[in-house]
Amino acid sequence: MRILAVGDVVGSAGVAHLEETLRAFVAQNKIEFTIVNGENASDVHGLSSKDAAKLFAAGADLITLGNHAFGCADLFPLLESEKPILRPANYPPEAPGRGYDILRVGGWRVLCANIGGRFEMDPLADPFDAADKILAREAGNYDFSILDFHAEATSEKVAMGRYLDGRFAVVFGTHTHVPTADTKILPKGTGYVTDLGMCGPVESIIGCEIEPTIRRLRTLVPVRFHAAGGEARADAVIFTVDEEKNRCVKIERVGF
Repeated sequence: MRILAVGDVVGSAGVAHLEETLRAFVAQNKIEFTIVNGENASDVHGLSSKDAAKLFAAGADLITLGNHAFGCADLFPLLESEKPILRPANYPPEAPGRGYDILRVGGWRVLCANIGGRFEMDPLADPFDAADKILAREAGNYDFSILDFHAEATSEKVAMGRYLDGRFAVVFGTHTHVPTADTKILPKGTGYVTDLGMCGPVESIIGCEIEPTIRRLRTLVPVRFHAAGGEARADAVIFTVDEEKNRCVKIERVGF
């Protein structure tokens, strides 16, 4: 199975770019399952129900989130619905939504999980323990598994990939908006990349307006970040998975 994972969508420019390009890219590359991280889609600070609908209409089969999962309160009913939207599993259980789901894709049962990192992030429960609990709870209920690990530190992401090698078919990182050059298949068969990158405006600082971001860094005076506009690009990775063995057999970094 060919799986496309698209990096964090940033702002209206990122959403519009997927509306214009995603379905054609999926068709041209024979993609069977598409995952999009949407936590910055609504002006950096979350995902609105309106933008979630746009991402699904554009061709996303699953939307994952991160530390801005609860930035738009109007998304809460969708998080509590059967819609394939995941927030990090290691938030407190009282938080809206769920952190993993088992989806049917072409007759296969796909365990999809979203977990948040802790280094310079929210004080979440242990992400490694969260992954262990999901795998133990759903043992025998799925054919292969995919994890979006939404984290700041590259070391934490690499550690998670190594920790789950052979247990998840795919582990990819999100959050930093900068694509990494370390796509690899780990020794026990997990397809891994530290960060997918982003789908957002090219003339920006990780998707945000340039001048206010520089001013914040130079003066340390707080500003509210806003998504930039203009031409956009999507960073993504295609994973080819052997469904019967829960293993990745090919990994390709792509952009469109």
